[in-house]
Amino acid sequence: MRVDVGPLGGKLLEVGVVISELIFLDFKVFPLLLLFCVTTFFSPPTLRQLCHSSHTEFSVSVWLQHEDRPSGERHDIHLPSKLFCSKCGNKTGHVTFSFKFSFCDLQKDEAFTTAFQLRFHGSQLAEDEIYQMAETCHYTAWACREIICDHNYMEVSVKRAAPDNYVLPKNPIPEKRPIDAGFRMTTITFFTPAEKVMKVIDAQRSGHGIANTPKRLVLRSPKTSPETYTQNVAGVPMLVVKTSTVFEKKWLVTRIDAAAACPIQEGSVFFTADTITWYLPRRIDPLISFGQPKLLEVYMGIDGQRLDAAEIEARWYSLTVTDTYIISVIPIGAVGGYYKSHVQDGQYHISYTVEPMIEMFWTEDATHEGTRYKVFFPITTPLLPRPPQVTDPERVFKLELGYFCPDVALVNITFPSEVLSVTECRARGINVLEHMSPNSSYKVFTLEVPFTDPVVQQTSQEGATVYSLHLVFGLVVLDDFAPFSHAAYVQATLENIVPPSVSGGCDYQNFYILVKYGTQGLNFQTAVGKQILTQSLAQQYGFAENGTHFSFVVPFFDPAVELSSIKSRLDVTLRNLETNTIIKEFSVACNFISSLTECFPNGTMTALAVKLESVPGLNPSQLTLRDPTCGPTYSDERYAYFVFTGNSCGTTRKFLPNMMMYENEISLPDELGAKRASNSEEPEYELKVSCYYDINTTYAVAFQPRQRRNEPYAENAKGQLQVAMRLALDDSYSVFHRVEDYPITKYLQQPLYFEVELLTPASPEVSVELENCWATLDQDRTSRPRWNLIINGCANPVDQYQVIFHPVWTDARVQYPSHFKRFEIKMFAFAQDQEDLSRQLFVHCDVMICDARNPLGGVCNGQCMNPDNGNKGIRLHIIKWLLFFFARCSPSNAFNVTIAPLLD
Repeated sequence: MRVDVGPLGGKLLEVGVVISELIFLDFKVFPLLLLFCVTTFFSPPTLRQLCHSSHTEFSVSVWLQHEDRPSGERHDIHLPSKLFCSKCGNKTGHVTFSFKFSFCDLQKDEAFTTAFQLRFHGSQLAEDEIYQMAETCHYTAWACREIICDHNYMEVSVKRAAPDNYVLPKNPIPEKRPIDAGFRMTTITFFTPAEKVMKVIDAQRSGHGIANTPKRLVLRSPKTSPETYTQNVAGVPMLVVKTSTVFEKKWLVTRIDAAAACPIQEGSVFFTADTITWYLPRRIDPLISFGQPKLLEVYMGIDGQRLDAAEIEARWYSLTVTDTYIISVIPIGAVGGYYKSHVQDGQYHISYTVEPMIEMFWTEDATHEGTRYKVFFPITTPLLPRPPQVTDPERVFKLELGYFCPDVALVNITFPSEVLSVTECRARGINVLEHMSPNSSYKVFTLEVPFTDPVVQQTSQEGATVYSLHLVFGLVVLDDFAPFSHAAYVQATLENIVPPSVSGGCDYQNFYILVKYGTQGLNFQTAVGKQILTQSLAQQYGFAENGTHFSFVVPFFDPAVELSSIKSRLDVTLRNLETNTIIKEFSVACNFISSLTECFPNGTMTALAVKLESVPGLNPSQLTLRDPTCGPTYSDERYAYFVFTGNSCGTTRKFLPNMMMYENEISLPDELGAKRASNSEEPEYELKVSCYYDINTTYAVAFQPRQRRNEPYAENAKGQLQVAMRLALDDSYSVFHRVEDYPITKYLQQPLYFEVELLTPASPEVSVELENCWATLDQDRTSRPRWNLIINGCANPVDQYQVIFHPVWTDARVQYPSHFKRFEIKMFAFAQDQEDLSRQLFVHCDVMICDARNPLGGVCNGQCMNPDNGNKGIRLHIIKWLLFFFARCSPSNAFNVTIAPLLD
């Protein structure tokens, strides 16, 4: 192969390719990439070889340098146009070209060697220059199928199988064996999608690369080939090539199918002002044979090189895998791409080009064979207009000193107060540069001195400031070190322009704005929010002006205010009347006045859920706590107010060091949240509410002692209280049923004698009183149905067989009668159990422990003394005795009742 590209400063480039263990080669070099200006010559080229997974990349960079010619030297060189030179530049630069080889080893498909010989043809006086390039790459991780999509071609490499590799029903898929070397390719069928049969040699002549080794078949097709067709895959247009290659050996024939599909930029890439978004289908239907593919690996890269997650994040790229697409987002101007200049209709434009890579690996559940799919996808943005901007002069002196021959050097600069070398000037912020003048060999020095540097003198005049600079350039001729100097003086007068300014503040009712004119007076336009401050609007805002500034007041709920439930903001903008450019922007914001969360000592918590700008469609009245039944106490279109306790509405408690945290959250109920998420792109609303309570805290309390007015007594105290409930054999209450006596048989309306005893404390100063007793069919004291036996210490007035209270006297067993209560009921059954009398019956009692010396009312005054008074004492809510009543039918139509105590 010989490729001549030129001219290169009088030399031509020949690329001689020596291919070792290579089946086919598609090598294209574009001459336009290697055009050089003749005023330059190239230094030895930089040669680079890179091994990628399944291909080798070679890169040649030629550096160009300015050629200094002694005076009078003659050169017989063909000169290109001045326009071309202006585009190339005639100082330093480089040209790079690269190309890729796909390869297949003749024997083991593991080691690949490619060699190049680059020859630069000289002129009649110069000899040719020859450079050698060679690279050996190793690749053993072949997938069963490998597909590569590059900018101008598609390539697929598949593993070849023996002709007897077929699958019997319900048998596992056998390992594919290489085809015997005696097989040769004869024909290839392209499906476009109509069938098109060609001889292999004809397909190769038409631009297709077709090659095989004993293990693999490789097909490379140009994207512009007539044998490709376009198919829409998940809304993304893709170029598809599908083939079936026939291998023959004597009377044996076998086929190998190969297909590739590559995305097209139109329809898969979308641009915004700042980003490039590329959509690649996750399931590429033309490449799927059977069943559902399983995606195992996804990588993103640039210029053929994979990037890890840290590199992707550092470059501000993003890679997202959804059920349908693999989405890559690249900021315009990000690292990895480059800008290029363009001129369109006489206007300056730029474009940004980047070459992302997506690499996937999937298997199919039907065949369990893997496919590695790699896309090199150059993307160039549409032309972006970038008109040059003319700006006002900076506050800096810019001087140019020249022209000098190349043998003159700048040594130092003398200022009125000091002498600085070139290095010292640069370290101080005084920019000193050396340039070669355009279209000549002369040297120019430039100097930039900021007005703020101490060497610049300032003088104030009426309404202006004069900046002046005295300096002397110290130079030297290098050949004989002959020094000389040049003095200079520059001066600039700048008007003292003070721009207008805006300041302000706010309270919880109004925004207060103050605008100062500056040195140029009222020559600007004021916008409040999105509306211009007209005369009528100024009167509405209480506009006041005094010649140097003006002020106005905007109410908190004015339409110009950007309202939020947490903060409200007012924007004020000053614009130039002539150019409409912004002179000054100012914003002031006030916080929302209410606290969002309050925690009270009694465990009550309040929360204010405010509506934010990011969720304009939210209805605060629909918000709830974790318990969907706990809605807001009050709500309007801006917020919802919740009141709840630490043990309600799904509030959780968590112990932390030295404190307890009670936490709940406010959100939409699940069904409303799911419905809203499906109909809106607004974010989910969720507000966590937390209250912290100290566990161990010491407080200093001040007190002043005084003489007590009466004798103290313990109204509330802590201690151990034990109450027992028994069932007696008769009304003497001398013998009681033992635990082992149960079950006990009783008849309907047969009396049951209950005794309640306060076991501890053994003090005559306390008494026990029955408050409420009732019967249920279930062990749960709150279950239904329920029949009240005793209500507030008195028998149920609607009970046909009312409870009978028995007095208690002192005897050998009873030391303190106030510690006992005895009552009698008639055995009964609930109406719903008339047909089934085998149910259980439970009797529950609530008792009061009272101060026998100072009964304060209610049941503590005595059994059924004054049922209308409130209870004063210690109420035992959970002390109860439960009796099982098991009833059976008897011949005498009486009820056999089994009674047993339930200890709770």
